[in-house]
This record gives sequence, C-alpha cells and structure tokens, in this order.
Amino acid sequence: PGQVMPAGTRAEGGLRCRHGVEEPAGAPSQSAVARGAAAAAPAEVQLSRRRWAVLLLFSSYSLCNAFQWIQYGSINNVFVRFYDVSAFAIDWLSMSYMLAYIPLLFPVAWLLDKRGLRLIALAGSALNAVGAWVKLGSMKPHLFPVTVLGQVICALAQVFILGMPSRIASVWFGSHEVSTACSIAVFGNQLGIAVGFLVPPVLIPNVEDVEKLAYHISIMFFMTAGVASVLFVLVILVFKEKPPNPPSRAQASIQSRPPAEYSYVQSILRLLRNANFLLLMVTYGLNVGCFYALSTLLNRMVIYHYPGEEVNAGRIGLTIVLSGMVGALLSGIWLDRTKTYKWTTLVVYIMSMVGMIIYTFTLSLGHLWVVFVTAGMLGFFMTGYLPLGFEFAAELTYPESEGTSSGLLNVSAQIFGIAFTIGQGQIIDRFGTKAGNLFLCSFLFLGTVMTAFIKADLRRQRANLENEQTVIQSGERLERPRSRPSLTSCS
Repeated sequence: PGQVMPAGTRAEGGLRCRHGVEEPAGAPSQSAVARGAAAAAPAEVQLSRRRWAVLLLFSSYSLCNAFQWIQYGSINNVFVRFYDVSAFAIDWLSMSYMLAYIPLLFPVAWLLDKRGLRLIALAGSALNAVGAWVKLGSMKPHLFPVTVLGQVICALAQVFILGMPSRIASVWFGSHEVSTACSIAVFGNQLGIAVGFLVPPVLIPNVEDVEKLAYHISIMFFMTAGVASVLFVLVILVFKEKPPNPPSRAQASIQSRPPAEYSYVQSILRLLRNANFLLLMVTYGLNVGCFYALSTLLNRMVIYHYPGEEVNAGRIGLTIVLSGMVGALLSGIWLDRTKTYKWTTLVVYIMSMVGMIIYTFTLSLGHLWVVFVTAGMLGFFMTGYLPLGFEFAAELTYPESEGTSSGLLNVSAQIFGIAFTIGQGQIIDRFGTKAGNLFLCSFLFLGTVMTAFIKADLRRQRANLENEQTVIQSGERLERPRSRPSLTSCS
C-alpha cells in the first residue's frame, strides 16, 4: 500500500511480475539490482583532494625526524670535542635510530593495522617534538646523557614513521599514482637527511670556545623543536584516518574484507613464507644498510682525506641525498607508467653497486669536485632505490598490510645498517677508507645477484586488473539484449 510500482509490473500471490519474469515481491528486481550495482561501482572508487595535504604533512614531519637522525653525524668531529666523547659514541647517536626500530616494529605495525594511520601519525609527530625539546637540556659538555635521551625519543618516533609511505600511498592514492605518492613520502625523509647534512655545518662552526659552540648548538636545537611542535599541531588538525571513498579497486577490496578475516600473526607468517618477499627483504636491507653506514660515517671519511672541510663534507652528503631524491621521484613516475618493478629494481641495484665502486676509488684522489660528482651518481641510484623496495614489496605481498611488509623491510635495513656502520667504522680506523668502502661494495654485489632471482609476482596489479575487468564485463551483461521470456507464467 502506498507503493508505486513501475509500469509493466504487477504483484500477484507474493510474486512480482516484471515484463513476464516472476520475482519475489518485496525484493528488488534483477534489473534494478544490476543497474544499482553498475551505478554504485564508480562511486565506490573516488580520489580525495585531501590526499595531497596528508602526503605533504607526513613528508614534513618525516623530514624533521630524519634531520634529527643525521644532525650529529654530519658534524661528528664537532660533537666529539664538545661532549668530550669518542667518535664511536657519536656514531651510536645515529645508530640508536636503527637499534630502536628492530624490537618495536611489530607492536607499532600491529597498532597501525588495528588503530589506523591517524594514531600512528599523532604518536610519531608527538615523540619527534618531545625528543627535540629534550635535547635543549643538553647544552653543557657534561650533559651528553641528556642528548642521548632526546635522540632515543626521536628514534622511537622514527618507528612510527618509516613504515608509513606505502600505506599512505595505498590508502589515499589511486592505482595510477600510488608509486609516485610513495616516492614523495620517501622523498620527505630523504630531504630531511639532506637538510641534516647541509644545516649543522653552517649553523655550528668548528670553533674552540665551548661557550660559543654551545650557543650555536642551542640555535639548531631551538629551531628543530619549534618546527617539530608546529608539525605536531598540524597533524592534529589535518591528518585523517582515510578518505571517504577508497581510491582504488584493490583498496576497496581490502576495506570490504570483514575484520574477523584478518590476523596480524598469520599475516606475518604468510609474509615469511613468501620466498620472493624474503629475497627482497634481504636485498633491501643490504642496499639501505650500506646507505645508512655511508651517511653515518661520511664526515669521518671526508675529513680523513680533506682535513678542515666539515662544510664540504656536509655538502657532499647533501649532494648524495638530493640526487637520490631525484632518482626516487623519477623511479616512482617510471613505475606508475611501466609497472616494470623487477627490472627497474635490478637496474637500479646494479647502478648502486657501480656508483659505490667509482666513489670508493675516487675519494682519495685529492679533488673535492670529483667526490661531489661520484657521490651524486651514487646517491641517485642508492637513495632512489628506497621507494622501489617499498612498492615492489607491496606488489609481491598484496593483500597483506603495507605497514607490515614495509616494517619488515626496514627491520632488515636497520640490522644491516648497524652491522655495516660498526664494521666499516672499524675497518676505516685500521685499514683506511678504501678498504671500508670495498667492504660495502662486496655486499652490494651480493644484493645484486639475489635481486636477479626475485620473480615479478605483481599481485596488486593483478587485483586491480581483475576488478576492472569484472566491472567491464558486468556492464556488458547489462547492455546485452536478452530474448523475451514467455508471458504465460504471469498470465
């Protein structure tokens, strides 16, 4: 009663008859369901304008955290004299980032899966700001433990940051831009390392007066704390959990999965049984571990051959990272256009090894401009590899959580980074920089060989294609004319 039925439709005996086809009364007609599904499908996948603001904000506080990682190592000799500690103790300020990540990955990845992006973003940006303010209490030479505490808090913040790029890219960006978005997210972290190489040598000159040195260090710490605090406030105001609609069909499929179907422990076990992902995890750790060691020890290596060139040592580090940012951005664009994950990763890995070999044999030639050129070439490929690893892992492990796969990659990188930093540092002290760099070259060669054995099992791309084909086939069935059924059944 009160319901208007479409023309050509008649209700009878609990059945509804539409154009000679009996359907249960009260149920939507098949054609209506099909039309509704066809109309709803495009609305399910929609890009949000906020996605760029979220990406930019994440890149910014990731930048700030990465700056705090390398701010000690880029002027290692200055902090050694100010705090009157060994160079190895200053190296540990950088290695604390790597050490903290290893045991905390799994609880943070669990939080990311259970509580989502916003909580992780709030925790990461808050810890980053707190650590920056704690460092302001270490402005006296005897307060080295305070600066260690501040750095450890920043290291905890990094655990909430490193595994986010591929997750943010997948949750907020469409399939045609996901690799580019991941590259931009990694881009922010690399820009922070670049600023960390550039700014400390400029703000903190290598002066003898300890009071003047403390004043210059305090300027750097105050600036960092101010920026970190502003970014934390912006995260509170701007950063959202996810867009109103999924940005891709692969993401829509994940979001439609009932929570009961997901088990974090089972997800990790499936990843560890994925042979291609295990190979990628080791090769990623070898490459990025070499980059961490190189970044941490760069000041020592340059000063070893070019005494008094602290500022240029920072500029060489800046060159490595800036060229790597260009490489990361170009590799993301290339992946979005070609989807050649395996071959792009392999070529970039080979060129990283070649760049490392060239850098090794040109560092001691006595010409700084040569070091700038070779370091730029090395950085373009070695740093450009970072987003490739994240995106390749997301492809190999779909539909597992990107936070979990990225986290396992980063654990591998931290373990190798600590081992390579300690090992290369000891080799440099005993045998010189060439032997230390050849040590890294040997592991890059091993990683290149292992990368060649990874199979390009692109599961995420396959899911997107299958979903698109399903929608197209559904549309074709809706438009295909059907034979007119007999009217006797409704007469």
